[in-house]
Amino acid sequence: MTLDFLLTTLIIVATPGTGALYTLAAALGGGRRDALVAAFGCTLGIIPHMLAAALGLAALVAAEPRLFEAIRYAGIAYLVWMAVGLWRSGLAGDMTAEPKQRASRIIRKAVLINLLNPKLSLFFLAFLPQFVDPADARPLATMATLSLVFMAVTFVVFAIYGLAAASMRQRLVTRPDRMRVVNRLLSAGFLLMAGRLALAQR
Repeated sequence: MTLDFLLTTLIIVATPGTGALYTLAAALGGGRRDALVAAFGCTLGIIPHMLAAALGLAALVAAEPRLFEAIRYAGIAYLVWMAVGLWRSGLAGDMTAEPKQRASRIIRKAVLINLLNPKLSLFFLAFLPQFVDPADARPLATMATLSLVFMAVTFVVFAIYGLAAASMRQRLVTRPDRMRVVNRLLSAGFLLMAGRLALAQR
């Protein structure tokens, strides 16, 4: 592992995307616990893409246009559904639900956000091999190590985003007008992400 890999990973992870956006929404909706659960869920959502890249399955997505398009359209529909849900419901969150049920729901949504983005598989297919020495006797082990580091950085950065947002939650909860504005902005953010995915090319 090199300093270049760590710096590149940090820049990539810190760049706002759907996972960071969802972590912010969860934090504003439920506070610190939900923020950390969302960060964990988004990190879990990376695993299938990294496995696909390491095992060569991502190459199948790249080579088969219909498979890529099917996943992409499912991802677009899911992001639009998330945007509509946010627009209608507000950010207060379902605090009457059992903590385990709420955590399970947050993790499920976070994983799906990443899982239904075929660009991630192609990204890791191109990204990880750059940092594996061609002479490496155990390239899969090296890619696994790099993947774990990438996931750790993802969790830490998303947790920081989430905890920062959670610290502002109380001020928003007591001001419904501000909460409504933030809610609309997050909803628009998900629509923007859906638009970016719609324009994505293999």
